[in-house]
Amino acid sequence: MNKIEEAQDILKSLGLPAAQCNEMAALTFLALCNIREKDDWAKAKRQSLGVSKGIMNFVNENYNKSYAPNTRETFRRQVLHQFVQARIVDHNPDDVKLPVNSPRVHYAVTKQVIKIVREYKNEKWEKALESYISKVGKLTDVYQKSREINQIPVVLRNGKLIHLSAGKHNQVQAAVVEQFAPRFVNDGILLYLGDTADKNLIVDKKGLEELGIPIDLHSKLPDVVIYDSKRQWLFLIEAVTSHGPVSPKRLLELEEFLKDCKVGKIYVSAFPDMREFKKHSNNIAWETEVWLMEVPDHMIHFNGDRFIGPR
Repeated sequence: MNKIEEAQDILKSLGLPAAQCNEMAALTFLALCNIREKDDWAKAKRQSLGVSKGIMNFVNENYNKSYAPNTRETFRRQVLHQFVQARIVDHNPDDVKLPVNSPRVHYAVTKQVIKIVREYKNEKWEKALESYISKVGKLTDVYQKSREINQIPVVLRNGKLIHLSAGKHNQVQAAVVEQFAPRFVNDGILLYLGDTADKNLIVDKKGLEELGIPIDLHSKLPDVVIYDSKRQWLFLIEAVTSHGPVSPKRLLELEEFLKDCKVGKIYVSAFPDMREFKKHSNNIAWETEVWLMEVPDHMIHFNGDRFIGPR
């Protein structure tokens, strides 16, 4: 491996997220360790560097990577801030009282990390790394815990707990499962539930196949699909925040997609509140339903001569 690849390997071993193991991050780390292409890691040296005149100049001169002056904020926000959070780099070690906007802001690899780096590629590396991680931890683990804390818990009818990634769209989906379904679907079976981070969070392939739904094209399905086996009604629900409702165009697309599904189909546009509903009210297809999170006991029927039920 060349030095950039080796630096990436070190950063990955130290538990940095993938975004902070890219080329820019590796070059930043090499600059802070004062390592050039032909240098041995045993000669790594702790030195304090600013961004523009320190790190970027080192990279340009020694690795022939010419970064424009306006990329210095990218170095700070996408690399150095995370290095500090991971405790592999100290912020202003020579003067901790420097203001944030000081032109003398600088960074240096911590004394603990520079010792470990000097052992890279020799027999002491693994043991030194393991000892360090056990004491300091990994930033990937910290970020993962933060992500889990911010997730939206959803309790399914069978008592199983799942988590959706944070966001208004998924809040509506969670409400559909926990509030809409118990009120309007009799003993419903959740066949499909997407997620902004995992589009195929729940996919009941067998259940979909039995209803004649082509699961190889499940990306065309609405956000939530629930089947009422007693009435043989299939609820196809769009959670509306940034994306649109069951519009006339969307209704035709779904009807074509579900042409081999013979059970009754009920199309629902689910909104977080009346305000969001009003934004889309002129684009909702007739013969569909509307449900609002803020008034979960009620529905708005766009079915003309009848209430909820398939046409």
